[in-house]
Amino acid sequence: MSTPLILVIDDETNIADLAKMYLTKEGFEVITAEDGDEGLQLFRSRNPTLIVLDLMLPGVDGWEITRQIRKDSNVPIIMLTARSEDVDRIVGLELGADDYLTKPFNPRELVARVKAVLRRYTAMPAVEDNHSDKNRIIVGDIVIDLRQHTVEIAGRNVELRAKEFELLTTFAQSPNSVFDREKLLNQVWGYEYYGDSRTIDVHITHLREKLEGSQVKIQTVWGVGYKLVVQ
Repeated sequence: MSTPLILVIDDETNIADLAKMYLTKEGFEVITAEDGDEGLQLFRSRNPTLIVLDLMLPGVDGWEITRQIRKDSNVPIIMLTARSEDVDRIVGLELGADDYLTKPFNPRELVARVKAVLRRYTAMPAVEDNHSDKNRIIVGDIVIDLRQHTVEIAGRNVELRAKEFELLTTFAQSPNSVFDREKLLNQVWGYEYYGDSRTIDVHITHLREKLEGSQVKIQTVWGVGYKLVVQ
């Protein structure tokens, strides 16, 4: 298996160098960029496995970089921000970032997040039999193909981002079961619950939009979490 390539885009060289040092120690190959233009160039030329992206960059900022990347790729993105406002995090997640960290951060936590995101992206089993029902989950009018990583909703093919696919799969494997935020973070994001539910809530909102017109709904269980039901 090839070594995962991590692209770190951050104009603060001390942070980029620190991230590179810790990630390299864990066996990753790391390349860095100091601004958005260089970062986009490296993304297109090197095809990284994951991107660590600073939000506040000179020139092309992290939001615009995420928009451009998401036009062509579902590569995992972990966003870094020195600002603590919820709106920055929410906008980043809505644009397609998979996770975020607020500066200053412990570099060991960055390593843990990188591993968790990559673990989820590579967790789908390799299956040889295209026609085996083990490859598919069918709930109501939804068909999830685990091998092809595709979803059919009410007879139409719907493109889901990686985390949306993993959330829907998690719910569909246990319909009518209630999942609290801690369990969803552990199963889908792969790390412990730190008390901020925004990450999950934003992805649930997007998933509900894509389920419009389906028999399948994601219901809020107030004070507890969410569950998938067929109406």
